[in-house]
Amino acid sequence: MKLCHRNFLCLAAGVAALAALSGIASAQTYPSRPVTMVVPFAAGGAFDVIARVMTPRLSQILQQQVIVENVGAAAGIVGTGRVAQAAPDGYSMLLGTVGTHAYNPALYKKLPYNPVSDFAPVGLVAEQPMVLIARKDFPPNTLPEFVAYVKANSNKFQYGSAGVGSTTHLACALFNAASGINVTHIPYRGGGPAMSDMIGGQIQYMCSNAPGAVPQIQGGSVKAIALLQRERSPLMPDLPTAHEQGLPDFEAISWSGLFLPKGTPAPIVTKLNLALGEAIDSKAVQDRMHDLGTTLVDAPRRSPAYLHTLVEREIAKWGPPIKAAGISLD
Repeated sequence: MKLCHRNFLCLAAGVAALAALSGIASAQTYPSRPVTMVVPFAAGGAFDVIARVMTPRLSQILQQQVIVENVGAAAGIVGTGRVAQAAPDGYSMLLGTVGTHAYNPALYKKLPYNPVSDFAPVGLVAEQPMVLIARKDFPPNTLPEFVAYVKANSNKFQYGSAGVGSTTHLACALFNAASGINVTHIPYRGGGPAMSDMIGGQIQYMCSNAPGAVPQIQGGSVKAIALLQRERSPLMPDLPTAHEQGLPDFEAISWSGLFLPKGTPAPIVTKLNLALGEAIDSKAVQDRMHDLGTTLVDAPRRSPAYLHTLVEREIAKWGPPIKAAGISLD
């Protein structure tokens, strides 16, 4: 019996060693073909912009093309679920967000993926404050004026979002609840279409990620009302925060990170993490992200372990207020 037990342990150790060697061998040849980065939202939105800024540099570093695939449906669930079920070989990765990995667990009782256990985190990429923006001809200029005006005309107004349960939806839904506003929500298939309709006058306002909002604000296509974080942004130093304008402690910050399917060999995760760090540190990427109002994260917060902890922390943070606001998509 003891011999059998020892043989079993030896066999188990041998299998583990072979698996480790196989992972190392895979990482040495990885990638040997193009890699797909799934963006679980429509083209033209803020997260799509981030992906398209990052992928050219990642392609250079990995010496294989990194292709962006937009799968914009159901608050990012379809694209996120696709990567969760993909082969764990490093060729399908996800640009996950606070929406796909923190909001959705509170919004859906039967989410088809587990944001913690179904993924191998690669690294946090960027953070973006959310911005409350309105049509350029919208009369209010400050947040108090905006709240009073929308309340007085609530039956006439609509706000848009990138889709039900998206970061743009939840940021505005929670802002409306905190401000006592009750207006109709119009979901679109992505932030780009929502922005286009607001510029065209079909909706009155939306809460956009900074990368999607800054170019339109600077171009005069939309009017900025408030930055939805506690501190002002150096990119928009003249735009007061919601906190400054009478909505204490209200904050909606979006983030994005790279994820692989669970079971992806650790050496491949490490290789992609190093490539991500090199891309983030490149001047071209930093300059472009700065222009878009996106804050790239510093090195201590780029590790897989940090992203894993962040997801757990964000689920705990957003779950209670979403449920308290009575927002459910089941």
